[in-house]
Amino acid sequence: MAQQQSQPSFRTPTRTALWLAAGLLAAGLPAHALYKVVAPDGSVTFTDRPAVNTPSKVQPVNSRGGVSNDVALPYELRQAVQRFPVTLYTMPNCAPCDTARQLLRQRGVPFSEKSVTTALDSEALQRLVGGRDLPSITIGTQVLRGLEATQWNSYLDSAGYPKESQLPANFPVGTATPLTERREAVQAPAAPSAPARAPAPSPAPAPSNAPPGFRF
Repeated sequence: MAQQQSQPSFRTPTRTALWLAAGLLAAGLPAHALYKVVAPDGSVTFTDRPAVNTPSKVQPVNSRGGVSNDVALPYELRQAVQRFPVTLYTMPNCAPCDTARQLLRQRGVPFSEKSVTTALDSEALQRLVGGRDLPSITIGTQVLRGLEATQWNSYLDSAGYPKESQLPANFPVGTATPLTERREAVQAPAAPSAPARAPAPSPAPAPSNAPPGFRF
């Protein structure tokens, strides 16, 4: 009697593993740019496909500045930065944002930071990460909204970032920059005021003995 051969068993990947693999695979693809479109009437919209030959003013949103400096990085860290750049989105006076920033610095992850402070920033954040949760982070094209240290570290591990800091001692600490471009309103110079004119002299009262209807 022939013996039955045992069939190999397969484990179904967890949902987290599937999302992680898909996200890191997509990270190798170029990210779509985001543009701010200012119409002639002053209304502002955001799009990833700016119209061509339009009277509207189109400006690229400063969404992912990347990390650029002249300090040489170790090979492993440099590879991770080039393949999966990290951008942190924060806002002022935000305790979770401070914790997120400290997590990246303690681990030695080079990152650029974008600050969300205006309504335009908030709208741009919605288009970039699909929500308005702060802090948020992008690792390559993978988006993580809200701070979950275990999840963030897991994705950083998969992206190839060292678990402990390998940053050189002279690596500069960056500062947050606005998510959208700021333009100061230019005020037109005030028109010179006309010189004051001296009041016309009041006519002198007519003498009591002047003829009727006579004007001096």
